[in-house]
Amino acid sequence: MDTALVTGATSGVGRAIALRLAQEGYNVLAMGRNAAALDELSRTPGVTPICVELTDREAVCEALDNNPVDVLVNNAGIMPPLSAFQDSEQADIDAAIAVNFSAQVALTRLVVPVMCQRGRGHMFFTGSTAGHAPFPNMAVYCATKAAIGGFAQALRLDVANSGVRVTEIVAGRIETNLYHDILSAEKRAAMYAGQTAVQPEDVAEMLSTVLAMPASVDVSRFDIVPARKAESANKQK
Repeated sequence: MDTALVTGATSGVGRAIALRLAQEGYNVLAMGRNAAALDELSRTPGVTPICVELTDREAVCEALDNNPVDVLVNNAGIMPPLSAFQDSEQADIDAAIAVNFSAQVALTRLVVPVMCQRGRGHMFFTGSTAGHAPFPNMAVYCATKAAIGGFAQALRLDVANSGVRVTEIVAGRIETNLYHDILSAEKRAAMYAGQTAVQPEDVAEMLSTVLAMPASVDVSRFDIVPARKAESANKQK
């Protein structure tokens, strides 16, 4: 049975991916910080919870215990408070860089050598349209997602002759808890009104489709965005 490691598995896209991979027969290592959410997730057959802080590199290394990983989904991420860069707090900047980029590179470094030795494996990175286009009040978030996108694409070339595949998920507006702590309930409702947001299960289905491609094919990135604009954007026109 193949093993999949999914970070940020306690909610949103990560949870949907963990459930989908477990349904497809993977042994899923669900990594996150929310112990209660992980406990609930562990009731799903095939899911093993790993409650750890992703930025704690020693703890992450111990949790993996040298277990080989066939599929790595680097999904964990945070959104710093929305503000102009000049008004940002240094602690928020440091946290975003640590979680959205540095910790993911470190985790990948733990997994990828064994994948290359075994001659197979697939790594996914949850990027964002914010990594490919500028948005106001999101300079640091845009920078971290651009960095993870650049890393994923260059990594794909490094491992190309080792039988290992790399895919960047370029996600648009997805209905998750990403904005829960930085936007009011009213603003979040407006953002997702009228079924104008991608659902986490949509991303999970697309990831499953990419995994099922022949080993000779590497989908270097896929963009998954809403078919319609948000209702709030339409009303502004």
